[in-house]
Amino acid sequence: MDRLQQLLDTQETIVLDGAMGTMLFTAGLQSGAPPEEWNITHPDRIRAVHRHYINSGSHIVLTNSFGGTHYRLKLHNLQDRVYELNKAAAENARAEADAAGRLVLVAGSMGPTGELLAPMGNMTFEDAKAAFSEQARGLAAGGVDLLWVETMSDLEEVRAAVEGARAATDLPVAATMSFDTNGRTMMGVTPAQAVRTMKEWGLVAVGGNCGNGIAEIEGVINAMHHAAPDVRLIAKANAGIPQWRNNELIYDATPAIMGQYAQRVRALGASFIGGCCGNGPDHIAAIAAALQTPMDETDIAALLAERSASSDTGEPAAPRERAHRRHRDQSAKD
Repeated sequence: MDRLQQLLDTQETIVLDGAMGTMLFTAGLQSGAPPEEWNITHPDRIRAVHRHYINSGSHIVLTNSFGGTHYRLKLHNLQDRVYELNKAAAENARAEADAAGRLVLVAGSMGPTGELLAPMGNMTFEDAKAAFSEQARGLAAGGVDLLWVETMSDLEEVRAAVEGARAATDLPVAATMSFDTNGRTMMGVTPAQAVRTMKEWGLVAVGGNCGNGIAEIEGVINAMHHAAPDVRLIAKANAGIPQWRNNELIYDATPAIMGQYAQRVRALGASFIGGCCGNGPDHIAAIAAALQTPMDETDIAALLAERSASSDTGEPAAPRERAHRRHRDQSAKD
């Protein structure tokens, strides 16, 4: 039986993992260093991250390959190692998933290239598609169950990633975009436009990740569900709004807050729920526990009524967060 279908058949709500970059910085990754290289140089540390999330209740873990296209790896002179580094990323996650003692899937993370498509930039659609195909081949060879296109702002780049993945593999594909500019992506895409467009591509699930915190992702899920109620939706919010404290970036959402978020986005229509930047194993454990709590219609109505009272305002990103996002996209998915 197909492993993804088995998971869909047995889990009403699927728990995703948390941040990779946040965990790797704690483990010693230096700012600006390529996390993908750690798949080879420090596989034990990568496997430990996956293991922590699995032990916290994740049903799907994402590989350490967010910046795994040759465009991103070229920034570190690693462009000739795309296949090797992506294959190793998949193998590290696969080893921990297989050792879990329960069904855990591995999703191959494919982040944006960092380039703009023509005519706004110099990257052609075919070049982007080829880059994602190259990455997908390595991830497939390492044993991923599906490919996970994430943190995108341009629908055409999403399409290039999807077509590239399908040209190289027969694996199912999921995709998320980041709606971090007044409820739109950086390229002006709305949640409704995104879900209606991606619905036509036959993806296993679509949704939003990263962005400006919890309230924003809740709004994205709400808008997507109303625009396409039959589509499986993904919610992967940051752990609140980041703040600089003692020269360190701190996310303000506690595990308890993320548990409440999980219940709200489920009520709004999400069926794949996890965390992005700032979320660690404790946040995922709280999400998993919250999603195991039965809720009736009265509970759901009360939860949604509390949305406006959330401590996470969902306001447009402060300059410090935009600066952090640029840094993150150069290094690791936090």
